[in-house]
Amino acid sequence: MKKVSSYSHNNSLEICFSSVEQMPEAKGAALFITDSSKVFKDDIDISPITLTDGTQYMPWGGDNMMPYHILDMIEKDETLSTCQMFNAEVCYGAGLSYNSASCTAAIKEEIEDFLLANSLPAYFLGVCQDFKHFGWCVSVIILDNEGKRIVSLHRKEVCYCRFSPAKEDGRIEYVLYANWNKSIGSIKEVEKIHLLSIDNPWGDLQERLQKKNAPRKYAVVCRVPTPDSTYYPIPYYAALFKGKWYNIKQLIGMAKEAKLKNSAPLKYHIEVSQRYWEGIFKRERITDIKKQQARVVKEKQLIIDFLTGAENSGKALFSTFYVSPTGEEQHDVVINRIDEAKEGGDWSTDIQEAVNMFCFTMRVHSNLVGSVPGKSQSNNSGSDKRELYTIAQALQKPYHDLLFTVHRIIMKFNKWKNAYPECPFIQLTTLDENKDAKTVTADPPE
Repeated sequence: MKKVSSYSHNNSLEICFSSVEQMPEAKGAALFITDSSKVFKDDIDISPITLTDGTQYMPWGGDNMMPYHILDMIEKDETLSTCQMFNAEVCYGAGLSYNSASCTAAIKEEIEDFLLANSLPAYFLGVCQDFKHFGWCVSVIILDNEGKRIVSLHRKEVCYCRFSPAKEDGRIEYVLYANWNKSIGSIKEVEKIHLLSIDNPWGDLQERLQKKNAPRKYAVVCRVPTPDSTYYPIPYYAALFKGKWYNIKQLIGMAKEAKLKNSAPLKYHIEVSQRYWEGIFKRERITDIKKQQARVVKEKQLIIDFLTGAENSGKALFSTFYVSPTGEEQHDVVINRIDEAKEGGDWSTDIQEAVNMFCFTMRVHSNLVGSVPGKSQSNNSGSDKRELYTIAQALQKPYHDLLFTVHRIIMKFNKWKNAYPECPFIQLTTLDENKDAKTVTADPPE
């Protein structure tokens, strides 16, 4: 039986629970995967975590690792990662710019100096990716020593950002920026940034600067409004993980790999909850990462031994489960027998269906990011693709309105009269216009 592989994410060692294991006695293979639906579930009450100096923060997910779990699952799937990047690029449009056409020469010079001192393209593409991955973004504005001008604008990657607990009035005081993917040994590893009111950042900034010794650095949070009121919004594409299609697509890829490498058809699909592995480690008090890997290998072998061999015929496997408030049974271990008739190229129609479901959930038409896998191909006309691309960009309007908040604050605070932020659309043209594309902007604010 092969060893469980491990991988490094942000310089931290993690266990890979998914693998294809050979079953010589059964003349086949078994596929182990982790249930993706649990990535957004919090099986324990979320309580503030206290650092060494008494500073508290709200964990993102039950283990504070939710954003890293999400990124890992996105990076494991070609379709999902491509759709995410496409959505970020569409949101970027023709790029963020400060329109100063109606400004005086002095103001134009100030804006030019600000843009040269701050990389607006890198900043804007970064916040677009944060918005599409997690549904919120963090911008940091830095004032000069006198507090008269905003001189710097930076993006803080939200996977490294955590909120301090809200006060009784609902206000969140700080954003804590650190590499939460590793153990925080000292408060010096955490950057503590004053957070302006999410509902009224401009008014809050004015009020703070009236006080003596006011800070010169502030965080501005823009988040997509969601039906819930959690600290960290759950993105819309969570449906892929909570449903079955993510696991199905992973299963198909690993099944084809096992068939091509070993000529051994998959006989069993074994779905194991992350909670099951964590329960073993906790129950047996295993904390060393290498010993945890060895224990995973042993447990997989025990399951395989149970499934194979004549002496195991007729036996039953008992595993823990609970019933959710909706009446749905939540099992820690689920073993599914796979129809052996599915082999090789017969998976082509299934992978095509899975890719279409991914693209549908991500609101990306498959013809805009590449042809759909499968034997039969369908393609849209040029006119249809242009319209699809135009629709995709038009749907970015609410996100741009949210992202422009911090820039309107900068322009008003710096007294750049008649300047306003804009993000033009790229409109693909027809051949009779003698050019490939043109930019289209909305009407300027009055």
